[in-house]
Amino acid sequence: MKKIVISGGSGLIGSALALKLVNNGYEVVILTRSGNWKKSVNGIRFVQWDAINSGKWESEMDGADSVVNLAGENIGGGLWTKKRKDRILKSRLAGGNALVSAINKCSNKPELFIQASAIGIYGISETLKMDENSPLGDDLLSGIARQWEGSSKDIELSGVKRAIIRTGVVLDLKEGAFPLVLLPYRIFFGGRLGSGRQWFSWIQLKDEVEAIAYIIENKLEGVFNLTAPNPVTNNELGKIISKVTKRPNWFPIPGFFLRLLLGEMSTLVLDGQQVMPGRLIKAGYKFNFEQIEPALRDLLR
Repeated sequence: MKKIVISGGSGLIGSALALKLVNNGYEVVILTRSGNWKKSVNGIRFVQWDAINSGKWESEMDGADSVVNLAGENIGGGLWTKKRKDRILKSRLAGGNALVSAINKCSNKPELFIQASAIGIYGISETLKMDENSPLGDDLLSGIARQWEGSSKDIELSGVKRAIIRTGVVLDLKEGAFPLVLLPYRIFFGGRLGSGRQWFSWIQLKDEVEAIAYIIENKLEGVFNLTAPNPVTNNELGKIISKVTKRPNWFPIPGFFLRLLLGEMSTLVLDGQQVMPGRLIKAGYKFNFEQIEPALRDLLR
């Protein structure tokens, strides 16, 4: 049985991916800093690590089919103070550096290393349509994503294939950014945010997980945008949420108010980019949800 090692496997994407891979017949090892390492669940084995120091966890790399690096502090988990921005960046760099170091010690190295990233790397635009060949941005989120991707670049020198997954907003009702987007509609205060012209490049959790599994199974390498092929503007998103939830879309929230409330973190809701999954489609992946309305109806049914 082939083994997949996932760092950051206790989060939204990692936990869903682990279950998917077990169902596909893989042995799954999750590297975790939490107390979960004391137990095994659903055929998933948890191994303790701290994303920094050497330890027994390193032996799990030897003989693994693939390693998936999702480790990194939640970027939307709190206001962006200087201290928190440092933690966001360092948590991403530490995981990549530690995994590369461990793999370099292996006698039987993994065939594929998957590095998490985000579409924020392309910067902000209301007019450009972006794909994997588009130039990268120069704002805060772009800088973080550049360094995040760079943390595992040296793995390619060891002959290990590397795939980079630049993920959009993952649609899920319990975790991630989307519950915050949905909340105003649940309490009957839904409406556009800021200008409403900002792009919302999304992917349903099912497609996020199945796309990563597809990359593993086909040993694809290079950069892949993990977004659905039909992004929407914030205006369009509000209308569709209103239609699906049968709640009003009438209470616009001015951009200046969100900037006062959220500070720099307001960029997560006031800015965006139109990002297309060109290489994923070319590689043969078939989306379960190409349009956001059926994706939302599936979530809310």
